[in-house]
Amino acid sequence: MDRFILEGGRPLSGTIRVNGSKNAALPLLAAALLTDEPVTLRDVPDLADIRNMLRLLAELGCGRTNGADPHPDNPDNPDAPDAPLGDPVTLHAADESRCHARYDIVRTMRASICTLGPMIARRGKARVSMPGGCAIGDRPVDLHLRGLRALGATIALEGGDIVASAPAGGRLRGATVFLGGPFGSTVLGTANVMSAATLAEGTTIIESAACEPEVVDLAALLGKMGAEISGAGSPRIVVRGVDRLHGADHAVIPDRIEAGTFLCAAAMTRGEVTIENCPIDTLLAAVDRLEHAGVSVETLGDDPLHATCRVSAPDTLRPIEVTTQPHPGFPTDLQAQFMAMLALADGNSVITERIFPERFLHVAELGRMGASLFRAGPTVVVSGVSKLTGAQVMASDLRASACLVLAGLAAEGTTIVNRVYHLDRGYAKLEERLRPLGASIVREGESA
Repeated sequence: MDRFILEGGRPLSGTIRVNGSKNAALPLLAAALLTDEPVTLRDVPDLADIRNMLRLLAELGCGRTNGADPHPDNPDNPDAPDAPLGDPVTLHAADESRCHARYDIVRTMRASICTLGPMIARRGKARVSMPGGCAIGDRPVDLHLRGLRALGATIALEGGDIVASAPAGGRLRGATVFLGGPFGSTVLGTANVMSAATLAEGTTIIESAACEPEVVDLAALLGKMGAEISGAGSPRIVVRGVDRLHGADHAVIPDRIEAGTFLCAAAMTRGEVTIENCPIDTLLAAVDRLEHAGVSVETLGDDPLHATCRVSAPDTLRPIEVTTQPHPGFPTDLQAQFMAMLALADGNSVITERIFPERFLHVAELGRMGASLFRAGPTVVVSGVSKLTGAQVMASDLRASACLVLAGLAAEGTTIVNRVYHLDRGYAKLEERLRPLGASIVREGESA
């Protein structure tokens, strides 16, 4: 397992570009299962999760036509092949008889569940292992299954696999589906049901749909493929089923969580960073909190989804309150990064997690670096300190990894972040991209 070694205390300065969104790209890739024509995606990030999805799709008969498939017969090597992923990525579902998404691949990422809806809708059947992913709390798939059952699918659990089939006649039926859950709507569940409904007979109404930009991006691709969808980005999505979908060409939206991570990195190192391809329109809640903390975020350009942002921070950050909420509220995927930043604010900040109440595995590790944190249930009180001190810490999930890297960038002395394979799931070659900004960060194997 690789680790990062950081020498902190250096303000970041320079320009960095935001990559395509991982959370958008994964359901977009799965949407290629909905047609027997090629689907081309541009600005797909070169990440471990993306390679795993491509391996899974190759096993499901949907291989790349403009590059080597990532070795579906080698499930223990999520990064094979070593060559760059390449851009664009074109997928073609040439063999629609293969419908089993095996545990060996599915266990590596939760987004594998996105193949379930497209396969039922297009192929009439699917067998998908129960998904894995980060250990950040309970994220059941019951809402996915509830939605697909409402469309007429028969679903059972056999040997840890979700086994699903379309009704007699082989076609799903439009219905009204409620996707609200105890912690709000479900992004992947909305993607699954919306994708399946595109080929259903009749009209589907998805109530309490997720409003996230990644859902809007998926609807945009499906529209290019011939789907009839309205309301994406609102709590009610209406899908009018069509007989077939065709191929399309689509650019993935920029990654709002990566952009937010760079915003925090600039702020907590007291740097001045220009962020290109920044989807500022999807980060309004995060920018609001940054500005309340005293951070300056200047937006340039006319396209708020691909803006250029200049970020600078004062010598002293002000404390703030942060509560995670479904979009357009503050994103849970930026909670850990903001906690690292607020550990250096002047005063007491309060962070409340409303999406995944157990998403606090980074608290203890930040404490090892001198952060003053007190947790009470879903809330953490962050008492700002004058400095963080480098230490050896352990990454526990994707966003906690980013949090610890940010803390290491700002801390005095040497920080070693172990298990950065978590980070590689969501940030492509982060160390290589931060070094031009002045960061002292290197990757090495733990045995080095």
